[in-house]
Amino acid sequence: MAYRLRSACERIAGPELTAYLLHLRPMEWPIMSAHFLLGALLAAGWRTPPGAALLGWVVFVALLNGGTLAINSAFDQDEGDIGYLKAPPRPPKYLLHLSAAMLALSLVLGFLLPPVFAWSNAACVAMSVLYSVPPVRLKARAGWDLLINCVGFGALAPLAGWGLTGLPVTPGMRSVAIGFGFLFGALYPATQLYQIDEDRARGDRTLAIVLGEGPSLGFAAGLAVAAHLWFAWGALQTGRNPLPLLISGVAWLGVLLPWWAQWRTYTQARHEAGMYRCLTAWAITDVSVLLLLWPR
Repeated sequence: MAYRLRSACERIAGPELTAYLLHLRPMEWPIMSAHFLLGALLAAGWRTPPGAALLGWVVFVALLNGGTLAINSAFDQDEGDIGYLKAPPRPPKYLLHLSAAMLALSLVLGFLLPPVFAWSNAACVAMSVLYSVPPVRLKARAGWDLLINCVGFGALAPLAGWGLTGLPVTPGMRSVAIGFGFLFGALYPATQLYQIDEDRARGDRTLAIVLGEGPSLGFAAGLAVAAHLWFAWGALQTGRNPLPLLISGVAWLGVLLPWWAQWRTYTQARHEAGMYRCLTAWAITDVSVLLLLWPR
């Protein structure tokens, strides 16, 4: 299906414009949209202001997330599969310029929304640049690459969603945001395992390279457990029973533990498939947290 859409886009817009669109990696946008809007729904439920939600989506998902992935592609120049984009086209000539403009516009427009959103978004813009752009390029430094993603995608995305409602952040929401930070730590090694050869060839020292495949998966399983402990604490802080979170925990460990036990037999393609199974577990977590902590 994705390849048919890609071919249709190339026939309509031409290969070059299609390459710009593909490097924004819109296949990830539904995942980011759900994670971002989760925060708004946890804050206000169906009372979330639609205008603020739409502007927040444009700023945080389309401009920030799209620009972040594009600037990453502009510097990485990957030839093999990358997250949410198989067989990527060669990054077009002005991709860096486009991504920089998108991030700048995201930063400016973010301040049209309440402060929690604006400053969460601004922090993510800054981290996007530090993550991909030399000479800092934190994605090439094991540990820093993990921290940037845990804070940005994991914790600040739902916090920004909450912030667009203008409601004060509760202790329970802070615990949930921290939990999602740990949960992204569980996902992050999975996004690197199938790219180890290309990362090594570039001289990058990612977390998966430094730890190795087996320890990376064990580390991921531990962070998944820690994340669910934070979710449980957030539920208790709001007077909810955390037992329904067991479904989410089982989903994560059901992916990570067999992978950890059998990683030596995995090809690059199976590692990549494992990442997408983790994304399915992430979706189960989003739904579990939303149903458990829906505002009364």
